[in-house]
Amino acid sequence: MIDLDANATTALLPEVLDAMMPWLRGGHANPSGSYRAAKQARSAIDQARAQVADLVGANPEEIVFTGSGTESANTALHSLDQLAGPGHALVSAIEHSAVLRCAESLQREIRHVAVQGPGALDIADLERQLDGAAWISVMSANNETGVIQPLEEMAILARGRGIPLHTDAVQAAGKIPIDVRSLGVDLLSLSAHKIHGPKGVGALFVRGGLRFEALLKGGGQEGGRRSGTENTAGIVGMGAAAVLAKAHLAASRIAELRDAFESRVMAGLTGVTRNGDPSRRLPNTCHLSFDGCDAAGMLILLDEAGIACSAGSACMTGKQKPSHVQIAMGIPEARAKTSLRFSFSRLNTLSEAIEAADRVVRAATRLRSVQGSGVGPVVVYSPP
Repeated sequence: MIDLDANATTALLPEVLDAMMPWLRGGHANPSGSYRAAKQARSAIDQARAQVADLVGANPEEIVFTGSGTESANTALHSLDQLAGPGHALVSAIEHSAVLRCAESLQREIRHVAVQGPGALDIADLERQLDGAAWISVMSANNETGVIQPLEEMAILARGRGIPLHTDAVQAAGKIPIDVRSLGVDLLSLSAHKIHGPKGVGALFVRGGLRFEALLKGGGQEGGRRSGTENTAGIVGMGAAAVLAKAHLAASRIAELRDAFESRVMAGLTGVTRNGDPSRRLPNTCHLSFDGCDAAGMLILLDEAGIACSAGSACMTGKQKPSHVQIAMGIPEARAKTSLRFSFSRLNTLSEAIEAADRVVRAATRLRSVQGSGVGPVVVYSPP
C-alpha cells in the first residue's frame, strides 16, 4: 500500500512512540497529584507544552492540550461565542466540518466569507462583512485543495476592528512555518495525528491576555481551560512530534514528490483538472478531477491497486455528496464528483510517487473504458 492520504492522518513515527512508551508502560500517575511520580508526569507535560509552543511561535503557557483538533476548534468557537457581544460571526465557506458544524450549532447569525475560484478566501468580501462582526474563524490552509489562505491580511483587518480571530491550523502545522505573532491570530487549533503524533490529542493556542471560557468544566486541569485528567503519553507524543515536525520543515523535499506525481498523472491522462492555485498550496497536497471517472469508482480501483487517498476530506469520503469546498470554489457539481485528494508525508519516497502516478493512470483508463465517457483536454489553473 502506498499511503497518499496524509491530510487524513499520518503514521506514528518511531521516535514519537519511543518517547511515549515510558508513559504507556509505567507512567500512569495522575499529573495533578503531589507525589513524585505525579510530579514527573507533570514535568513531562510541561516539556511537551514548550515543544508544541515552539512549533507555532507561542509561549508555553498559551498552549492548552485537548483531545483532538476538533475539540480545539469547538473550544475556540465556544469561548469566542460566550464572551463576544452581539453581532454576527464570520466563518469561511470552505472550513472543515469541525468549524462549520460547531458554528451552525451556536445561537448566533453565521455569515460565510466567499472564496475565489483558485481556492483562496476573498479578502474584500471579508472586509465588507466586518461591520457588526463579533468574531471570525478562518482556516490557515484548506484540507482538501491545500490552498494556503491569506491569514495575515485577514488578521490585520480583524485587529483594526478589535474582532477576535481563530484559525484552524490543523492541516498547515508541520507543513509550512507558523508563527502566531506574525499571523496575528488570537486562537489557533492543532492536531497531533496530522504531524506523525498519536490520535486523540490536540492543542489550542490561546493568546496571552485573551479572555477565555472553557468548554469542558470539572477539575480545572490545563489552568482551568480544559478539565479532564491529561493524557500524559499522548501529550508527550505530540510534543515529540512537534519537535520533529519543526526540524523537518527546513529539509523537506515533499513538494518534489507531489510535483513528480502530479506531472506524471497529467502527462499520462487527458481530461485531468488540477484544482486550487498551484502557487499557494501546501507542499504535500494535490487535488485532481478526472473527466469520466466518478470518485467513488476511482477509490475502489485505487484501493485494489494499493493506493490510499481520499475524495475531498476524509471525514466526507463515502457520503456521495459533492465537496462543499469545491462547490464554494465554483467547481461544477459533476466535476466535483470526479475529484480526488492525494496528500504526501515525509515517509513517502520519489519511487512511490512515480509508481502511484502510474497506478492512478491505469485506474482512470480502466474506469473510463467501463463507463464509456468521453473526456476533454487537460485543464490546469493558471493565475491571471
